[in-house]
Amino acid sequence: MPDPVVSHRHVALGSLRLHLAEAGPGDGPPTILLHGFPEFWFGWRHQIGPLAESGLRLLIPDQRGYGLSDRPKGIAAYHLDRLARDVIALADACGVTRFRLVGHDWGGLVAFWTASFFPERVERLAVLNAFHPGVFGPYLRRHPGQVLRSAYAGAFQLPLLPERLLTARNGHLLRELMRRSSESGTFGEADLDAYAREWLRPGAVTAMLGWYRALARLPRDRHPPKVAAPTLILWGERDQALQPGLATASLALCERGRLQRFPEATHWVQHDLPEAVNAALIDFLRP
Repeated sequence: MPDPVVSHRHVALGSLRLHLAEAGPGDGPPTILLHGFPEFWFGWRHQIGPLAESGLRLLIPDQRGYGLSDRPKGIAAYHLDRLARDVIALADACGVTRFRLVGHDWGGLVAFWTASFFPERVERLAVLNAFHPGVFGPYLRRHPGQVLRSAYAGAFQLPLLPERLLTARNGHLLRELMRRSSESGTFGEADLDAYAREWLRPGAVTAMLGWYRALARLPRDRHPPKVAAPTLILWGERDQALQPGLATASLALCERGRLQRFPEATHWVQHDLPEAVNAALIDFLRP
């Protein structure tokens, strides 16, 4: 398949500017793809061509703090409410009222949050290896094994030290994180070089860690509404960071949800098994 035609521009959302990649027919069903940590729009490179060829209009932002988008200062700038409002503001700026929403990792958390609090805007929701933020606290209290898997997120709460470690030696630690948590050969050197260029931009890693630091301050008594939109959760079961029980728990917060498991895939399911993931997404997003 030839490389898809991807255009790039910046979109002003009030005082915030997001970098946006776009592909697919302009009159196709609007579909927003949200990347996770530590990626940027490039994290959807295996999906862009097939999804665009299926007729979907793809809007693929670098979320705030990432890539070529703005990096607001302060932890409060990365609260889930702000991240969800970015999705809505992006849709508004692109002239879109209702849209399909797809998210992986942190992008999945934002997608769940957006669908819960803006049900009138989200037509369909697909989430890859990410949990609904509303289930995480209760799940941790019942499953101490997940506490151990989430220890890295606790380390990210420390000031300054994580930034130094993650940017040292051209992003060596983040490169190893991606290599060791994925199937062998999933991320080539050229891929990791592309990611590292974004991590090493001034202030990038601090902004990326701001997402984790803000989540730790989310009130525990916050009970989001159930997701009303039809929902598909895709889950690579060899995820080293997230137990598969989080997928089941998240499904309980979806009124019309379905879980599709990939036993051989890791946290990076859309990279490990792009053809299978693309087929599942197209089948779900293009009914």
